[in-house]
Order: sequence, then C-alpha cells, then structure tokens
Amino acid sequence: MLVLLSVVIAALASFTALDLATRIRASTAWVRHVWLAAAAVAMGGGIWAMHFVGMLAFSVHGIEVSYDLSLTLLSLILPILVTAFGFFVASRHGLDMPTLLLSGLAMGLGIAAMHYTGMAAIRLDATMHHQFFWVVVSILIAIAAATAALWLAFRRTSLHQRLLAAVVMGLAVSGMHYAAMQGAVFTFDSPMPHAASHGSVSQTPLALWVTATSALILILALLAASYDRHLAHRAAREARALKESEERFRLLVQSVTDYAIFMLDRDGFIANWNAGAERIKGYSTDEVVGSHFSRFYTPEDIAAGVPSRALETAARDGKFEHEGWRVKSDGSRFWASVVIDPIRDEQGELLGFAKVTRDITERKQTQAALEKTREALAQAQKMEAVGQLTGGVAHDFNNLLMAVLGSLELLRRRVPEDPKILKLIDNAIQGAERGAALTQRMLAFARRQDLKPEPIDLPDLVRGMADLLKRSIGPRIHIETRFPLGVPRVLADSNQLELALLNLAVNARDAMPQGGHITIAAREESGGGDTRLPEGRYVCLSVADTGQGMDAATLARAQEPFFTTKGVGKGTGLGLSMVHGLAAQSRGRLVLISQLGQGTTAEIWLPVTEAAATGSVALIPEAQRPTRPETAAARRILVVDDDVLVLENTSAMLEDLGHTVLAARSGPEALKILQEGRGCDLVITDQVMPGMTGLQLAEKIWADQPGQPLILATGYADWPAGAYPDLPRLTKPFDQETLSLAVDTATKDLESGGAVLAFRPKGA
Repeated sequence: MLVLLSVVIAALASFTALDLATRIRASTAWVRHVWLAAAAVAMGGGIWAMHFVGMLAFSVHGIEVSYDLSLTLLSLILPILVTAFGFFVASRHGLDMPTLLLSGLAMGLGIAAMHYTGMAAIRLDATMHHQFFWVVVSILIAIAAATAALWLAFRRTSLHQRLLAAVVMGLAVSGMHYAAMQGAVFTFDSPMPHAASHGSVSQTPLALWVTATSALILILALLAASYDRHLAHRAAREARALKESEERFRLLVQSVTDYAIFMLDRDGFIANWNAGAERIKGYSTDEVVGSHFSRFYTPEDIAAGVPSRALETAARDGKFEHEGWRVKSDGSRFWASVVIDPIRDEQGELLGFAKVTRDITERKQTQAALEKTREALAQAQKMEAVGQLTGGVAHDFNNLLMAVLGSLELLRRRVPEDPKILKLIDNAIQGAERGAALTQRMLAFARRQDLKPEPIDLPDLVRGMADLLKRSIGPRIHIETRFPLGVPRVLADSNQLELALLNLAVNARDAMPQGGHITIAAREESGGGDTRLPEGRYVCLSVADTGQGMDAATLARAQEPFFTTKGVGKGTGLGLSMVHGLAAQSRGRLVLISQLGQGTTAEIWLPVTEAAATGSVALIPEAQRPTRPETAAARRILVVDDDVLVLENTSAMLEDLGHTVLAARSGPEALKILQEGRGCDLVITDQVMPGMTGLQLAEKIWADQPGQPLILATGYADWPAGAYPDLPRLTKPFDQETLSLAVDTATKDLESGGAVLAFRPKGA
C-alpha cells in the first residue's frame, strides 16, 4: 500500500509540474518566474515526498528508524533547486537538444542526489552501503525522467497527454527510488549510535507530515493553476474578441473609399493609411506613413501655419472642422472637408489624432453653379421687373407725346406766319420727337417695341453701314471686320440691329478716348448648356474694343436702364439696355465680357434662319411722311382710346383732314356706337385698354360686321403670337401725315368699290 501511495504521489507531482509548466509558457515577466518556482516546488517537493513515503515501506523488526533533520531538509532543497534550474534553462533558451540534455542531466543528478542525501539522513542501528550497479541504474532513471519532464513541460499537450505522461513519470521516479533501495545493503552486526534527540525525527511522524504537506501543496498548486488557466482563458477570449473587433474595424476602415481615414501621432506624423485616403489623395501606404500630414496642405496654408493650428484646435476644443483646398500626390488640388478628433487614454493623456477627409469638390462646384444660377435668376427677375416698369412708363409717355406732337402740329398750321413763333413751335416738336426716340429705346429694353424680323446677311449689313460707322467713331479708331465664309443668315429687325451695332460702336469709341481698335466679327454657335438659350443654331455678332474695360461691379450693372459711366449730358444709359431688349425680343441674348484694363467685348446672339431674304411684315411705314398728301374722300371714322388726351388729339387731326369722327373711350362704348347703327368706314383703336383690348374689340366687330376696316394703334408690341399678322398697325406717337397715310391705305379699296382686307376672327 505504501509503495502504491509513493507512486501516486510521484504521478501527482509530475502532473502538477506539467500543468504548472503550461502557465509558465502562457505568462510573462515576474508572473512567469512565480509559476516556474511553483512548478519546481511541485516537482522537487513531490519527488522528495515520494521518497520519504516510500521509506515507510522500509522497516526492520525491532529496530527504530529516524532521520537527521539537517540532511532531511537538504534532501528537500536539492530537488527543488535542480528542478527550478532545469525549468529556468529550458524556458530561457528553448528546447534545443543540447539544452534539453544538459538541463535533464543536471536535474536528474540533483534528484539522485536528493535520494542518496535522504538515505544518508537515516538513523538506525546498522551500517549501510550501496551497490554500484543499482546506483548507476537509479541515476540513469533519474536523468531520463528529468529529461522527459523538461521535454513535456515545454510542449503544448492536452489534458489526457499530461495525465498519461504523469503516470509514466510517476512510475519512472518511483522506479528510480526503488532501484536505488534495491542496491542499499544494511549490516546489523554492531549497534550504531543514535543522533541527538533534538537533531532527528522519527520515521512515522515525518512520513505522515511529508505526505499531508505534499498533498496539500500539490492540491493548492493545481487549484491555483486551474484558476489561473480560467483567468487566462477568459483573458484569451477577451483578447481574441478584441482582436476580432479590431480586425473588423480595420477592415471597415480599409473598405471605406469615400473618406480618407488615418491616424496621426501627437506631432502630426501619419501612423496608418486606408484605401479611401489612397484613392482621394493618391499616395500609397509606403509613400505616406511616417511623413507629416502638412504635405497635403497648399503652400499658402503651410506658410500661414494652418496645419499646426488645426492640431492645437483639436487638442484644445475636442474637434477641428474645416473646408479648404488640399493637394494630391500629382500636385492637383481638391476641395476637402476635414475633421480632426483627439485620441486620449483613460487618464486623459493625448495619444494622437484621428483625421477624416472627404473630397467635396463636386459638391462645391454644384453649389457654385447653383449660386451662379440664383444670381442669374435674380438678375433676370430684376431686369424683367425693370422692363415691365419701363414698358409701362414708355407706354404712358407715348400717349403724352402723342398729344404734344399732334397738338403742336395742328398749332403750327393755324398760327400766323411769325418766324419767332414758328421757331419756338419747331423747337418744341423736335424736343417731343427726341422724347419719342427715347421711349423707343425704353421699349426696346422692355422688349415691347414693334419689330419687323427678316432674314439678314450680317456681312452685308455691316458692309452697308461701314461709312456710317466710320463717320460716327472718328479717324482715331481703326475698324476691323472678321467674317468667315458661309456665315448663316439670322432672323432679326435689320433697322434695329443696325441701331444696336451703332450703339455698341459708339460705346467702344467712348471707352478709347486716345484711340484704339474695334473688331466686328461673327461666328456660329450652338445653344443650350451654359448659354442660357434654347437648343439650336445661333450666330454670335461681336464688337470688341481695346479700351479701358469695366470692373466687376460696373459689368454687373451695365445692362440696367439709365445706368451710365459717362459724364452728365453725355449719355442716357439706354444704349446697352436697348441692345439687350432687341436681342431678347429676337429670341437671343446680349453677353458682355470685360476686364478692367483689357477692353470689352459685346456679343449679340441671334437665331439662325434657313429662309432667304424676304420682305418684312406688312406694317404701316413710319418713314414715309408726305408733306401734305392730297385729302381723299371724307370718311366716317370711329376712334377708340382710353386716354382722353390721345383721343382728342387723334380726333382733331382727323377732323383737320376733313373726316367725320366718332369718339369712344372704351371697347364696350365703341360696340354700343356701332350697334346703334351709327356705321363708320374705319375704326382706329388703341391696343392696351382696361376691360377690353384692341384685338378683342376687333374680333367682336368682325363677328357682327365681317370685313370692317380697322387700324390698331399701339405704343409697343404686346402682341399674341400668330394673331392677325396682316392687321395694319400704327406706332405711337404718330403725326398727322402718318395718320393720313394710314387712313388712305386702310380705306383705298372703298374708292373703287373693291373689297377691303378680309379680316376674320382668329380660328375662323
């Protein structure tokens, strides 16, 4: 039973040592040394305990056995020290064969020395000596067991492998003990002196104490190893989970390509790099890691200290956000949104920074385009509002001029032939006519002038007015024309286009008081896109000068009515406004390009037409002003106008021509006169009247009296698209001669009894 107990103790000690050795491999620093010492105590102390339990099986009848305390303690210390040495050497230098053999030899000799020291501690009345053969066998067994223990201690083994190895090692160690005992020879022929009582201990108490103590130590060691293994497993799981989390986070960061995400140390040097950073900035990981993040900033920002201020702000305020230009690896720039956050440990110590950069160049361009569109819309709305105001003012002003011119003309015929009076009247007429020209410019800006669009060959038009241009701008200005072959015809009013071209040339002259060059050119362009014109073909007629140019503020207001940079009395501020209105009313646009000190280019974009040159729309010509046409047969004429001054003035001029006049101040009043049977040969009606326009009145008249001659008097072209293009129109303000010609033209078929123009309601 005692022999079996000794084997069990040896096996338990071996298993404990092997189990504790696993903690040596899993630990670092001082903890590693603690587990190494524990394994040495378990192995060495267990072998020692096995030895003394095994000695219980040795007894001699009638002879008392005791042990020398000093040698007994020495026998305990020896295996612990040599086991610790073997474990230390193996753990420090690894398990290469020379180290393993050397450590196993030292450890085996120490274990054998423990056995023979313990044997020397025996006190009994006999002499003892050892047979050499069994001594050698026991030492070899000890060395083999020690070498195997070291080899197994530092290999990764399973629980079952450790149990099996412990049993084998237990048997080996026990075998070493009993082989040595087999070689021990005791001679009892003479009594031996007993050691002093204070320096020896009896066999039975020692064996019991050793067994109990060893078992307790081994069990506690196993419990400690098991608990440490549990903690280690939990720490390993947490470390594995942390590693997996870090790996997932790394993969997440690496997978993000829309954002540049990277870390900086406290001084701003780059610590890592993701795929988004490589895509946005163009640098690979090897190129950029370890360099300073200021390499992404523009030279201007670096000189201004922006990178260092960014880190200071992030560290002080907890975040830095900014948008600005950044530089890519190829030197190109992009507009970036940057966020820098500080990274701190649990104690609040700054470790570094996390930097996130996004390329928002496209968004900035979109915002800039949107802002530009908003500004253009605001300008267009502003110009439209001013145009509506200008058109309304011009219409009312036309009515006033109508009354003034008509009255002055009638007055001039009826006053005595006094040269002084006639001169005053002529001056008044000239002033009114200049006012009429001014209203025409205002109407042109408001896009309400009455245009006569026709196909125009621009090179022919410019050549035809070459002399006029030269006389207008003087000899100090050189004019050059550049027209490529095959310039398409455009659709516009030739007279108004000539006036617009003359206005642009005069403006260019005024911008070059010391002389210069004017270049008139044309080129074909396409609409759509940034042109702010519908899709289609256009011809761009440009007038460029080498003058002083305009700054941004002046250029922004150049097309506004009454805005001028010329001195007082040198300009009305309506020249460019008229050109703007003409281009817009012709379904084109006016573009001004200018920089201060670099001259100005004015471009009139006009739509291309495939039609050949034809006559204009049949309107009453204004230029034909006979001195006094022969009065045709007297007519009965109905005049309709909501303005009393215009109504009375027109009636007076017609009566002066010998016609009978019926007057109405509105469309319903005119219809009532006609329905009462008060027939008339001609109706002259204003277009813009409250309640019923002139066109609406014409349709109602023609519904009851088809073929009724009618003239529409208007101050501007507020005309529905496609409505009665052959209807005679009389442009306000008009004089008596123009009125007489219009009446004669509209009623000429009545003279011969022929049919008048067959006016029919729209859609009839």
